Amino acid sequence: MPDCYNYPAEVECDEVGRFIVLFPDFGWGATDGATLDEARTEARDLLRELIASTMCDGDDLPAPTPAAGHQSIVVPPLLIALKAALYEAFRKAGVSQRRFARDLDIAESEVRRMLSPDHATKVATIDRALQRLGKRISMTVGDGV
Repeated sequence: MPDCYNYPAEVECDEVGRFIVLFPDFGWGATDGATLDEARTEARDLLRELIASTMCDGDDLPAPTPAAGHQSIVVPPLLIALKAALYEAFRKAGVSQRRFARDLDIAESEVRRMLSPDHATKVATIDRALQRLGKRISMTVGDGV
């Protein structure tokens, strides 16, 4: 289970001058931008979609590999990173959604929403669920692009 959801991206300039972004850890998906800044913004959106699609497919998220010299690290939006952590911890715990709902004293539909990458779950709710699974949220703030 990854403990960080920051993934390395390959950024290359194509023959017409557009910046193409790929995430080798996922093995699929690409985006681009007319400028490097636009490509970085699009990369963050793509990373969110790669994580969300993997979750919706019920697959394991790949562990981020260390960035090679020519790669950039892309940080996903906070909520999808928290949802990914909950998704992975829940899968590892091997409990049913019904059992997890009982453990949290909430409706099973709320567990489904928490595990859905497209539902805007409150951070405090995800934190409580992660704690129940023996995990804690840790955050780092740094300079970024």
